[in-house]
Amino acid sequence: MVAELACGMPDEPWIDAGPAVRIPRAELVYRATPAGGPGGQHVNRVATRIELWWNVGTTVALSEPERAIVRDRLARRIDGEGWLRIVAADSRSQTRNRDAATERLSALVAAALKPRKKRNATRVSAAQKRVRLEAKRRRSEAKRLRGRVRPDD
Repeated sequence: MVAELACGMPDEPWIDAGPAVRIPRAELVYRATPAGGPGGQHVNRVATRIELWWNVGTTVALSEPERAIVRDRLARRIDGEGWLRIVAADSRSQTRNRDAATERLSALVAAALKPRKKRNATRVSAAQKRVRLEAKRRRSEAKRLRGRVRPDD
């Protein structure tokens, strides 16, 4: 019992995925399957689990640099043909699962395209190294002096 779904009843013909990215709803492929897990007859009879498929390689929503960034940052989630798959089975409602999957796609793409902060390299100064090593030497000496007392020969 697998069903391919049309884009549903969207208010807008696209999904906002960040400040400058709009994914056309026509590019999204929704697929409904039985959810599995506990739930009795309802879960066995109704296809409420939603798989959302979006092809990163052929989308018109991304420029080439953005496409490269998304492919790089979401590489573990994109298959060999460029399809990104998102699954939602949180709710017993197919509509709520479809909305959840769409929101996850939007958040995922927005997070992938968010610029990364540049790391400021830091270095321990020579004076700090000297102080640390001197403290280690003092501590080591104190521990060494706690050992057994040997008779003087």
